[in-house]
Amino acid sequence: MTNKVDRRSRTSGSDGQAHGDDRRKSCDDRRAGGKVTEAALAGSMRDFRVLDGTDLLARCDQFFDWQDTRRQCATWPFSRSTEQGPAATCAVRGDDGNMNSGVNFASQDYLSLSSHPAIAQAANDAIKEFGVHSAGSPALVGNISTSVALERQIAGFLKMEEAILYPTGWAAGFGVIKGLVRSHDHIVMDALSHACLQVGAQSSTRNVALFRHLDLDHCRKRLETIRAKDTENAILLVTEGLFSMDSDTPDIEALQELANEFDATLVVDVAHDLGCLGKDGTGHIGIQNMLGKVDLVMGSFSKTFGSNGGFVATNSRAVKEYLRFYSPSCTFSNALSPIQVAIVSKAFDIIQTAEGAQLREDLMTNVLSLRSQLHARGMDFYGDPSAIVAVKTGDEALARMTARALPELGLISNLVEFPAVAKGQARFRLQVMAGHSENEIAAAAERMEQAMIDGAYQLSALRDNGASELALAG
Repeated sequence: MTNKVDRRSRTSGSDGQAHGDDRRKSCDDRRAGGKVTEAALAGSMRDFRVLDGTDLLARCDQFFDWQDTRRQCATWPFSRSTEQGPAATCAVRGDDGNMNSGVNFASQDYLSLSSHPAIAQAANDAIKEFGVHSAGSPALVGNISTSVALERQIAGFLKMEEAILYPTGWAAGFGVIKGLVRSHDHIVMDALSHACLQVGAQSSTRNVALFRHLDLDHCRKRLETIRAKDTENAILLVTEGLFSMDSDTPDIEALQELANEFDATLVVDVAHDLGCLGKDGTGHIGIQNMLGKVDLVMGSFSKTFGSNGGFVATNSRAVKEYLRFYSPSCTFSNALSPIQVAIVSKAFDIIQTAEGAQLREDLMTNVLSLRSQLHARGMDFYGDPSAIVAVKTGDEALARMTARALPELGLISNLVEFPAVAKGQARFRLQVMAGHSENEIAAAAERMEQAMIDGAYQLSALRDNGASELALAG
């Protein structure tokens, strides 16, 4: 991307100079009156994870001061809210109160089911029959008849024997680990596993070993090291079907074979691929012919199924019942509401029809088109084709300046920066929907490119001037 920016800024002749001046003036006009300081481009959330001081409340000011510096400089692109829900084009309000509208590539509604009329009808019908609240834990009387039916539906979809519902996907990831693993046990986990899995591991045992992302040889070494010292206690092997920051996937069959070899148990988090990838929507477990063959499958409904909630699938009734009473995020949370159950069940119905297959085809068409148009404009991205198109930026300062330009250009996208990803590997996660139009896909690629050009120009001006702040009003 840097080369493309350089080529444009060095266009020869008076016409090229005029074009560059016009572009820079337009960039300045859009952000007239704003300032960017070096402090707004420095630091990360990692700096405030551990805070000092006796006053638990007052020490939060350290984070807020840093956050507010970024907010005042328009380099804080988080905590936004949509005005019309996760539509393909919508209005978004920042936490500073300012509102912009544009094409929406920041929502995880991969098959665009959140606005499907049959989904809405199912929700309305559930309210009429069951009310709006579960009013109890699944361990008591929180489930309703349709909850039990949904568990059977999920198990059948995955060719597993049993499934148990959780109030959120996060609760399912945390809960399956916390429910099964004890302090004397071990966890071997892909280093890029989701936060719910990492936190579940850390809260369960000190015996947590991370292996390099997708590195089977390193995973084997971790397992060998553990079994050379401990043949008595359990090992939980943890991975994901599709990693959301890198859009890549492991060899699930090889990991299950490793688990079998070392007397371990494999759990695969399918939050980002279930329903939206594969000919039948069974994600990478289905693509790799592993349906019914993985020890434990954990997933979320929030990416493809139009609702909050999550599940764990198993081939053992005993495991399901143990999780119901020993997995704290299940036992001590209210069960899914009748509305959520109805939405998810109807989403599973749609996913298994010809309409669902068409939605997956539409999604992949959009994904491939966006990747192609980004590449044609000189931008690169991570991983394999999926609903997540993670556009490489690298430098955190450049990424923040790019994020600053995006709202006025009319692109809603999520900045991902350290520590969510490695330092120097910032990216914009464009989340594609089946409902995006060709024009919206083209607009996303064009506006992403322009934002990077604008961001690079502004950052270069700040650094070239060697000043502590850059006035952007021209």
